[in-house]
Amino acid sequence: MIPILDRLHGVQAFGGFLGHRFIKFGTVGFLGTIINLVVLYVNQEYTFRAVVPVELRLHLSLAVAIFAATLSNFLWNRNWTWQDRKGKTHHRGIVQLGQYFLASGVAIGIQYASTILLSRVIHYIPANVLAILIAAVFTYLLNDGWTFAVKKKLSYKEKTGNAK
Repeated sequence: MIPILDRLHGVQAFGGFLGHRFIKFGTVGFLGTIINLVVLYVNQEYTFRAVVPVELRLHLSLAVAIFAATLSNFLWNRNWTWQDRKGKTHHRGIVQLGQYFLASGVAIGIQYASTILLSRVIHYIPANVLAILIAAVFTYLLNDGWTFAVKKKLSYKEKTGNAK
């Protein structure tokens, strides 16, 4: 490995990015993008074709597409990316799902704001790509440290209330 990467790998916050977990997270995100596009297309062209006005059809199609992709991403991330933490986390199931959706919502906000800000100095396409990367790093850290965080093991003193 390159010397600087060796040093970064030793730092806990960066070790996850250089390891396989972030690669899995990116793979799941790519799959989610494909699911989003396919569901959006199917809804627009078939499922909600009779919905008028057209703007309402797009809103419905997009809402279902985003929900389907986010749900798929959660399931894949829970069962593949962070599968080694199953049963060791603070929360399970529905609470994690809520945390994941909240983290995803915050990431959408970060992507949107970053795209707008960056597009003031560079073309909007590379601005959006950079914004997606910024949001992905943020989302990864939030999910790693919150949604799928491992429970802290309590000492005997903490368990019995004798900690001072």
